[in-house]
Amino acid sequence: MLDTDLKNQLKTYLQNLKRPVELILSADDSPKAQELKSLAQDIDSLSELISVSEIQGERMPSMKVTSAETDTSITFAGLPMGHEFTSLVLALLHTGGHPLKLDDDVIAQIKALPGEYHFETYVSLSCQNCPDVVQALNMMAAINSNITNVMIDGALFQTEVFDRDILAVPSVYLNGKLFSQGRISLAEMLNKLDTGAASRQAEQLAQKDVFDMLVVGGGPAGASAAIYSARKGLNTGVVADKFGGQVAETVAIENFISVKATEGPKLVANLESHVREYDVDVMDNQLGVKLTPRQGPNPYHELTLENGATLKSQTLLLATGARWREMNVPGEQEYRGKGVAYCPHCDGPLFKGKRVAVIGGGNSGIEAAIDLANIVEHVTVLEFDTQLRADDVLQRKAASMNNISIITQAMTTQVFGDGSRVKGLNYTDRATGEQHSVELAGIFVQIGLVPNTEWLKGVVELTPRGEIIVDERGQTSVPGIFAAGDVTNTPYKQIIIAMGSGATASLGAFDYLIRHSVPEQANAA
Repeated sequence: MLDTDLKNQLKTYLQNLKRPVELILSADDSPKAQELKSLAQDIDSLSELISVSEIQGERMPSMKVTSAETDTSITFAGLPMGHEFTSLVLALLHTGGHPLKLDDDVIAQIKALPGEYHFETYVSLSCQNCPDVVQALNMMAAINSNITNVMIDGALFQTEVFDRDILAVPSVYLNGKLFSQGRISLAEMLNKLDTGAASRQAEQLAQKDVFDMLVVGGGPAGASAAIYSARKGLNTGVVADKFGGQVAETVAIENFISVKATEGPKLVANLESHVREYDVDVMDNQLGVKLTPRQGPNPYHELTLENGATLKSQTLLLATGARWREMNVPGEQEYRGKGVAYCPHCDGPLFKGKRVAVIGGGNSGIEAAIDLANIVEHVTVLEFDTQLRADDVLQRKAASMNNISIITQAMTTQVFGDGSRVKGLNYTDRATGEQHSVELAGIFVQIGLVPNTEWLKGVVELTPRGEIIVDERGQTSVPGIFAAGDVTNTPYKQIIIAMGSGATASLGAFDYLIRHSVPEQANAA
């Protein structure tokens, strides 16, 4: 099952096991079950601390990773390869006693959770966001024996997916009821399970000292800015809703100079690791909701978080990025996660053999159509403009595939369904004014980005598109407040450009600090 190189790598990892780990298989005669058996045997051969047994389980094929010493349970229903192979390796290590990379207070919080929590996590093996969710739940299960998690390959267990109307991954069920859908961090999970967690966090955050530089956003621009700031010896903080931003949802990255090819989650992990190499206070899973610039007797800029805490800083750098633009038509929100999707790589496998649409004819839209065409029965691309905007090479590839249809001058007007899932959409032919209806199982929206600046209106100057206006140093219209990355009016939205603008704005902020002393009111405080 595993090639020689992968076996050697895994053998090295498994040398970190400190206690026995048992793999309990539930397998039938299907090809996937035989592959899972082969995988278990390969793992068994690599460590004396691993054993394999078989039972008749609820889901077949599946493999439970357990320890008799701790009575913990982590299960993989399906073949945990692709993006989920890392989840399997970590489950083996954590079940076998290898330390988890979590703060002691987080581990204590997980251990103290009352009651029993049985999670079921539906994934697709091509989903780059799913492993983060699976791994977070698996860590909880490795810490607390009253918590279990089952990763379920939605493409393999399609009956369950249909019965539960799952049309987006990751979809997490807790004790039989939907708990979350889409990306969710460990901290967010704990906030939902431990209702007092948010208020405790707010109290801790409110006690922090004044920062020299506070970066809002943890994407490429924010990470770059934080590193440059820390290297200048500034007291630096980073507030990030989700570290990595859009990059975490990007599959293939092939234009990051000096790196021939990588994937979004890998780049995000490297970004966060690099930031944490420095003395940077990373406040992850925190959302800024209000910015109060320095004014009057107040000597500092103040950032209010969603949990009510307020942070203070001499300079502030906004790198909140952008999010996928929505269609804003009737039915879109009603059927979000029920057929309306924004990540073809994540959710595409759930529509195997069905008819879907892609909204948008730019690079993202045509790339999505090409990827989906290898999975689904048929893809209809609807482009608002008179012609596609994607690169010629992508247009030629799409035209060569016999299950892709392209409609230009199409204005989507409505998403309709049966109340539980999408059944199709309506659109208007802009050339003739005629109304059309297309029956579909899924709709993938790929129509560009919108900056995350709604909370900044009236605070800093914005373009009509909502982008923060900055000068050549990254300075906004407010002295001491800088901005970088996709949230600004930079003409090109690229990872490498965001990193460069983060460095520029950070250096601009440093220059501002050395030229503007803290007001006398602050010195007297």
